[in-house]
Amino acid sequence: MAHIDYFFSTLSPWTYLAGTRLEEIAARHGATIAYKPLDIIALFGRTGGTPPGQRHASRQEYRAQDLVRQAASLGMPFNLKPAHWPTNGAPAAYAVISAAREGGGDLGALAHGFTRAVWAEDRDIAEDEVIKDCLSAAGFDPGTADRGLFTAADVYGANLEEAVARGVFGAPFYVVAETDQRFWGQDRLADLDKHLATL
Repeated sequence: MAHIDYFFSTLSPWTYLAGTRLEEIAARHGATIAYKPLDIIALFGRTGGTPPGQRHASRQEYRAQDLVRQAASLGMPFNLKPAHWPTNGAPAAYAVISAAREGGGDLGALAHGFTRAVWAEDRDIAEDEVIKDCLSAAGFDPGTADRGLFTAADVYGANLEEAVARGVFGAPFYVVAETDQRFWGQDRLADLDKHLATL
């Protein structure tokens, strides 16, 4: 059985556009997924990347055009300028980590729920009410957000260190444990699907 380490950001529009396709692919191949939310801005700093707002104007313009195109192609609602971006993505990431530890719900739905809240629903995922609502919608106890915060913070930091050590430099990023094959971006999910079919 294949295993996928999924590095993502709760603030990333590209993570949002991945939807739940990873989960569908994993189910098709009987693969397991470890959800590893991380601080994407810190990751950029550690791996030679540049935060979106600091990129050359031509790169920012292309990013804006491509996000809108990709969303339209996928049939997903998308707000290029959401009301609450940037915001603090750490509390939502902590909730994912705590939910993974406690179990009882759908982690894929939770991760997607947070990004959808930002990029399609104009909600602030730094707010307790929004975090608890996303937990509940994905089948988790809303109180999960209040438990194990220190442990979740430690894991969040460890996810960043692991990402840097394993060649991760963006989000979403998928690493197949058995082969160390790496796939960057929601537009590489088809390639991940094909790779898993060979295992």
